[in-house]
Amino acid sequence: MMMASANSNRYEMDDGEAEAWVARLHAPDSDAADRAAFERWRGQSPANAQDFDEAQRLHQLCAALGDDELLRAAARSARRDSARRPSRWLLPGAALAATLALAVGTVYWLRAAPQAEVQRYATAIGEQRTVALSDGTTLLLDTHSAVVARFDGERRVVEVAQGRVQFDVGGDPGRSGGPRPFLVKAGAGTIRDIGTTFQVSRDGSAVDVGLIEGVVEVETGGQAAPLRRSTLAPGEQLRIDAGGGLGDKRPLDLAVAQAWPQGDLVFKNRRLDQLLDEMNRYSRTRLRLAQPELGALKVSGVFHIDDQAALLAALERGWSLQAQRVGDREIVLQAATR
Repeated sequence: MMMASANSNRYEMDDGEAEAWVARLHAPDSDAADRAAFERWRGQSPANAQDFDEAQRLHQLCAALGDDELLRAAARSARRDSARRPSRWLLPGAALAATLALAVGTVYWLRAAPQAEVQRYATAIGEQRTVALSDGTTLLLDTHSAVVARFDGERRVVEVAQGRVQFDVGGDPGRSGGPRPFLVKAGAGTIRDIGTTFQVSRDGSAVDVGLIEGVVEVETGGQAAPLRRSTLAPGEQLRIDAGGGLGDKRPLDLAVAQAWPQGDLVFKNRRLDQLLDEMNRYSRTRLRLAQPELGALKVSGVFHIDDQAALLAALERGWSLQAQRVGDREIVLQAATR
């Protein structure tokens, strides 16, 4: 049987008439003719009215679950299961209701287990913060960084939303089954710790991972995307691009990597504009070059992240630059006049 509507040829009515009517009535192009045809169908029997009410309730339930991917997946699975295995004992709408209730009930039963421990941490511009997690892990958040830690009975997951973080992973003591896996998610990548100290830096969609000690496995892809995996040794780093590509492993300068957690920036023959970019991450007062070509000047030294005055004095002495404050939030550097 088909719906008596000009728009209805897309909606099969066989064993799922009530569900099809719900879909039709909620469609963007549903019109008065559809509504009239529906009322005729609904009035044919009390069973039709009952099936429609049940299907409408399920539609509203699925809409209410719209932001919960796990429950949404359960609803989709229930719909597929009820379509493949129609019950001999239940009307079509009731069969779907029973299947969906079981699926969603299973999800809620799983969630009735101990809830995941969720903690959020962030730093302001210029702030560094050390955080001790319940498993013995220590996080050091650099300036303007944010993470979300989710621990449950199966695994420990920390997501780096932005900024730079050093992880000193704890042994997860007191667990009879051994430590839970420790995963860090950042951008398109997942970093799996194997007892170690490492750093993750996220700037937009790009992610850099550097290993100080221990071993980490970096992974991207899965499901529809090809799986890519690389294992880092101490003193190695790599980049994960926005598309999930893994860059080549390259050396990590441990002196540089271990300096920023102490509040220092170590520069070895690097460009001046790169130094200013780094210093600007730690202050609301921006350092800017009056002439872009000055950015190519090579700079070496150790600079404290919260001491702009010392940096400016060093640049005036060693690189013949002159600093001028412009307003409350900007300092402009230019070549000193003779």
